[in-house]
Amino acid sequence: MGGGTLAWALRDCGAKVLLIERGNFLPNEPQNWDPSAVFDSNRYKPGEKWRDANAGWFSPGVHYFVGGNTKVYGAALPRLRKHDFDDVHHAGGVSPSWPISYDDLEPYYVRAEQLFGVHGLPGADPTDPPRSEPLPFPPVPPDPYMEDLGERLRRQGLHPAPLPIAIDLREGGRCLRCGTCDGFPCRVDAKADADVRAVRPALTSPNVELWTSSLARRITKDERGSRVTGVDVDREGERVHVEADYVVAACGAVNSAALLLRSANDRHPLGLGNSSGLVGRHYMVHNNSVLVGIDPRRVNATDFQKTLVVNDFYAGGNDALFPFPMGNLQPIGKLQAAMMQGGVAHVPEWALAAAASRSVDWWVMSEDLPDPVNRVTLDASGNIVVNWRPNNLAAHEQLMVHARAMLRRAGIAIQREQQMGIATNSHQCGTVRFGRDADTSVLDPYCRAHDLDNLYVVDAGFFPSSAAVNPGLTIAAQALRVGDHLRRRLGSEPSIEENA
Repeated sequence: MGGGTLAWALRDCGAKVLLIERGNFLPNEPQNWDPSAVFDSNRYKPGEKWRDANAGWFSPGVHYFVGGNTKVYGAALPRLRKHDFDDVHHAGGVSPSWPISYDDLEPYYVRAEQLFGVHGLPGADPTDPPRSEPLPFPPVPPDPYMEDLGERLRRQGLHPAPLPIAIDLREGGRCLRCGTCDGFPCRVDAKADADVRAVRPALTSPNVELWTSSLARRITKDERGSRVTGVDVDREGERVHVEADYVVAACGAVNSAALLLRSANDRHPLGLGNSSGLVGRHYMVHNNSVLVGIDPRRVNATDFQKTLVVNDFYAGGNDALFPFPMGNLQPIGKLQAAMMQGGVAHVPEWALAAAASRSVDWWVMSEDLPDPVNRVTLDASGNIVVNWRPNNLAAHEQLMVHARAMLRRAGIAIQREQQMGIATNSHQCGTVRFGRDADTSVLDPYCRAHDLDNLYVVDAGFFPSSAAVNPGLTIAAQALRVGDHLRRRLGSEPSIEENA
């Protein structure tokens, strides 16, 4: 989301832009919409393994294709709430303020929503932040079951609102409202991923080039150590060196941190941009659970389930016993039997199919807090090691209490839940946090490394806190903001005048 959007922002600035992608284009094939292929066989996940703090191995939730994880994301693109940019007091500690304000990012949120074609209804959610322009498209209409569920929630005094979704549901658009969106590649290019909406349009410029199946191995520097000079790339079986005036890492929070650490040299023995010792630290992924509610009396014939969001518990204050922020509730893509088999061994498929046909399925998301002990490192063999221990769990537990009660009051009494672990890292962030103080951050407010004048990192690694909503739109908005900053450095006019 970061690299593709930035390439789009720089496509007409006059500079030559090279995109280096370790994967290839995700193939358009029948297996894109086959739940067994996608979820059971993990057809689109790499065979790569990362280590945990106990020297065990796990398969990370990453996808190495043009467009990255957005090829399989659920296309939910909400803004952070305005208070997320300030210090926020949680039950487990303080979520720190950002070096920029919501108002600094707001015009770029507008541009990102336009670029990705977001559907929604501003103001329906009482936690919605202020905006200067409406969303480009109206909300995605709910199927009858979800419309009825929304009404049942409203009768409880809750405020379910349309979830901001980036799919091509405009008049004459490609979207089929199928049941294979969240977690699946889109065969008809109707999901607004970074490949379809940013990279491919950028490649129409003669100034933008893409290398696929090319792994950025390390970033090189000049003799004085104040600037980087290019990237060593493993391409087509050989090591090649690419010289560049500016280098932007946008590999995802874990892999960008790993790239900087892997680029250590005599002048930067701890890794590039790491004079603070913070590269790889403060890793966050949200506290996430799946909550499945089953009403055996009613069939849920919904295909596209991700049409509403409940943020009544987001900021806290509505529970006298727990006045702290709790988080976000939103449906996931409609569960199918093949998607459930990995978590419930020995249950016959017919039973899973019966349960899935009567279920409504929720993603319960709470903020985890930045902790320097939660970090990304490399072992002696160069393997990625993720040391992560969840925190702020009291907030997540309270949100689960409210979510279960919400469903019970809606007549959905049978509930099953599963808390996600270290391998569920699609919301990874925080490993190269930005800030104004070089002693307490890796990047400046425009995502430039404090230590190196021409090195940038533009993915969710820059987040100083994780908030409790999907990070995609904020990554894209900051990429557009960094794009304007780089255009100014390159002598090309930015789209929006940047603040001092």
